Amino acid sequence: MFSFKNLFKALSFILIVTLAIYFAISIIQNKKNIMSFEDYDPPSSLIVEGEVIKKAKYTFIDVHSHLWNMPMMDLNELVAEMDEINMGYIVNLSGSGFGPQGAKDLYFEKSKKNIEENQPGRIGLFVNVDFNSIDIENHVENQVNAIRDAVSKGAIGLKVYKSLGLTNKDSKGNRVRVDDERLAPIWEVCGELGIPVLIHSADPFQFWLPKDDQNERWFELKEKPNRFYGDSDFIPPFEDIIKEQHTIFKRHKNTTFINAHLGWMGNDLKRLGKHLDEFPNVVTEFGAVIAELGRQPKTARQFFIDYQDRIMFGKDSYNKEEFYTYFRVLESDDEYFDYFRKRHAFWKMYGLNLPDEVLKKIYYENALNLFPSIPRDLFE
Repeated sequence: MFSFKNLFKALSFILIVTLAIYFAISIIQNKKNIMSFEDYDPPSSLIVEGEVIKKAKYTFIDVHSHLWNMPMMDLNELVAEMDEINMGYIVNLSGSGFGPQGAKDLYFEKSKKNIEENQPGRIGLFVNVDFNSIDIENHVENQVNAIRDAVSKGAIGLKVYKSLGLTNKDSKGNRVRVDDERLAPIWEVCGELGIPVLIHSADPFQFWLPKDDQNERWFELKEKPNRFYGDSDFIPPFEDIIKEQHTIFKRHKNTTFINAHLGWMGNDLKRLGKHLDEFPNVVTEFGAVIAELGRQPKTARQFFIDYQDRIMFGKDSYNKEEFYTYFRVLESDDEYFDYFRKRHAFWKMYGLNLPDEVLKKIYYENALNLFPSIPRDLFE
């Protein structure tokens, strides 16, 4: 039966439904304009001179690389890629792989055999040892012997992973400090044998800071949450680990140390300069931190000129296309170009336009001075 009351109810219902649909559509439309930080990546409208550099100006040595599965790797394919970008020599820091010492020794021997049979003179191997359970009788002595054995078979250095100082434990579960005096024979034997120690200690200091909008590495911590150390009861503060590392530099003056990743001081090159001044037995490389240099081209250029004898080329993870950014930062004077991994750098890069004499030292001369076994004829 018709009534104005029922009509009013019907019209009210239709109005409510219409408004609900309207607001729902509005919310959906607004949501389309809301995006995550990682999704927001607009192409630049800036028009400036510059181009990608796919081949280094001078033949170079990469002193910081990790080539996994080296015993079975197709080295001919690898060296073909190296030739494309003008890389003369690559140092595989993971020369022993992982696992117990026997497995490490076998991995190293098979890696060396693969190199000698397929690409001799183009790839160098570092040895790796175990820093856990150093309180067990003869453990450190066994690691020293492993280093001696590997060097006799062609190892050109010792790589120390960041686990020393972060996660390595003795048999009682205590953290092994970087400067634990029980490790002294390891550093000393490297000096005796004339091989450098490339040491990665700690991680970027931002990994200890609160994960909030004030942390420059927030996006990386979002993608890699296991890299956050700020809530750990086991891992000490960043500066404590760095101090431990610097202590071994001071104690073992006859051993050459390569402080990896600019010693996590790429954001403060003045501090890094003081560090190199204090420790004449330390050199450095910029694996995985070229983005720090590319956002301060004037300061970085002067730093490279001032410390041109103390810096070597390092990339870290191997990816042919990623080297292009390294070349462009070092060689060009280009402005405002992309870095290849947003979680490392959401900012743009600028070229340092290094002088040729400095480029040569960074690319190969400093490494040749440190590694006498690298064939010189690759760089003439």
